[in-house]
Amino acid sequence: MQRNILEYLENTVQRFPDKTAFASESVQMSFAEVSCAAKSIGTGLAQKGFAGEPVVIYMTKSPQMIAAFWGVVYSGCYYVPMDEEMPRFRAELIFQNLKPRAVICDEATCGTVRGFEGFDGEIFLYDELTRTEADEGLLLDIRRAAIDTDPVYIVFTSGSTGIPKGVVGCHRAVIDYVDQLTEVLHVTEESVFANQTPLYFDACLKELFGTLKCGATTYLVPKELFMFPVRLVEYLNAHRINTICWVVSALTMISSTKTFDRIVPEYLHTIAFGSEVFPIRQFNIWRRTLPDARFINLYGPTEATGMSCYYEADREFEEGEVIPIGRPFPNTGILLLDEKNQRPAEGEPGEICIRGTPLTLGYYNNEEKTDEAFVQNPLNPHYHERIYRTGDIGKYDKDGNLIFLSRKDYQIKHMGHRIELGEIEAQVNRIEGVRSACCIYDSEKGKILLFYVGDCEAGSLILSLRAALPRYMVPNRVYALEEMPLLPNGKMDRAQLAARARERRR
Repeated sequence: MQRNILEYLENTVQRFPDKTAFASESVQMSFAEVSCAAKSIGTGLAQKGFAGEPVVIYMTKSPQMIAAFWGVVYSGCYYVPMDEEMPRFRAELIFQNLKPRAVICDEATCGTVRGFEGFDGEIFLYDELTRTEADEGLLLDIRRAAIDTDPVYIVFTSGSTGIPKGVVGCHRAVIDYVDQLTEVLHVTEESVFANQTPLYFDACLKELFGTLKCGATTYLVPKELFMFPVRLVEYLNAHRINTICWVVSALTMISSTKTFDRIVPEYLHTIAFGSEVFPIRQFNIWRRTLPDARFINLYGPTEATGMSCYYEADREFEEGEVIPIGRPFPNTGILLLDEKNQRPAEGEPGEICIRGTPLTLGYYNNEEKTDEAFVQNPLNPHYHERIYRTGDIGKYDKDGNLIFLSRKDYQIKHMGHRIELGEIEAQVNRIEGVRSACCIYDSEKGKILLFYVGDCEAGSLILSLRAALPRYMVPNRVYALEEMPLLPNGKMDRAQLAARARERRR
């Protein structure tokens, strides 16, 4: 049985040593080159006494950065991905949490790290580490001492208090997740991925580990192309991309701008999406454009190693329908719990909770937050069984598929009524001319605020909503935007929208 994620690389390099594994606009690395660089890095770190600790990789997004991930794992440590686009304040908070003794940089980033307040660890340049001669005996000794619950990485997510939380993923959870995901997506050595997310988000695991396991190829798409949809599709065609795992906002950016009237993706046969609810109008545009492609809705939190549920959307959906998040991956358990920690009645909503092997080890150096989110299964009083409380609300449809409804913190009490902000957003997205929409609640003023991007006038939009929603659900303020602010992971930046609203009140 596989116990270490490096076995993916070691098996694949035997089959496809000269095949391109990871590529950017300027660099391509074969599996043999990735393996060679990783073993050198692992040897260099181990020889300097680093073991069983976090090693930060603070580099520009590149194939070399990915090779450094596996190098850290070879050393018996676990990697913490960061890059130069991460805001400095956030980066310094992460360094304060980790107190890393080792950071791997490139020439473009080492100066930034040296300037971090309080950092007194050692900086290693990637180019210098990769000149270390690999010591196969040393690496074998490290592997023999490793177990499958050892950490692989720490990925930092946003914390409710503004302090990032470091989620610790282990070998067993990653292996379980990757094996299930690649089967669902039908990943093979013929798969060609286009990576969209920054490498410091867990979303990139789908491409990176799918490539390692199956001998596929991943292209790192230049970030600026996501502002130019025609050029983006041209890129997909030029590199014969056939599989993408993107956030919904990246997909709707293409379909909502009538890009398909000019150019279509010629090779795409698998489109996996997640992070936000896919507006039905935009989803149907994609399906009509690529009727033979597979569309797979993925759902899951970082705390459960990425994705926990999937649903193959094999038809068009009517306005007013919601694409389900489906059923859990094999070896993953889903529970719904009501406010009394009981199973809700059939068809009633509850908090989505996850159990099983894919659960991560919790939050690094944050026992309090770990104990709040990873709790004893209240339905099981007989033995210790951890579950993760996602904070998401869902329910089952008549076919047994799970439907995502909203976040717990997007549920508000307004004018005496309990309201799901996602329900308002779904209605807005049905209106002709709307490309994206986001609702937030100003609890201080008791107002529902709607932000949208589209061609329709705010006045006509409100008239449409008054005809479709109860009076208490109609937004009190409507703001038209040129573009929706997004977080680096592609989700809508609700904090920035709230800040804009406060500015407009002054």
